[in-house]
Amino acid sequence: MTDTENTATKEKSYDGFTDDERAAMKERAQELKKSARKKSTGSKVDGEADVLAKIDEMPEADKALATRLHAIVKEHAPELTPKTWYGMPAYAKDGKNIVFFQSSHKFKARYATIGFEENAKLDDGEMWPTAFALTELTPDVEARIIELIKRAIG
Repeated sequence: MTDTENTATKEKSYDGFTDDERAAMKERAQELKKSARKKSTGSKVDGEADVLAKIDEMPEADKALATRLHAIVKEHAPELTPKTWYGMPAYAKDGKNIVFFQSSHKFKARYATIGFEENAKLDDGEMWPTAFALTELTPDVEARIIELIKRAIG
């Protein structure tokens, strides 16, 4: 195989992933390595510090949303453990992700998202939402988020 063919093959191996998606995958790999290192040394993983650091990196509008969501989770679902997941703030129960916040800048979307993973107990018939666009945290929106999170953790 020539160098030109080898380069083309390497480029094709990433076909279909954006630079942002590849960056998120690299962040996830780093999160897994960090967690494994901490476990092997007996250290406790400080997910909250990681989550707060990720929130601090966000643009101001998303930072305000993520900060408030973090406070809501801590207050209304203290059994959820903060962690990062693909570089996003996430909250887990028994090691399984339940809810996460995706900043609008993460994948250059026009809005931030609050999402629920498959371990969230939100099943409702044959079809139900698992992600919600989030542009503002009004009292009504906060009440809906609290209700969803409480339902999600069972």
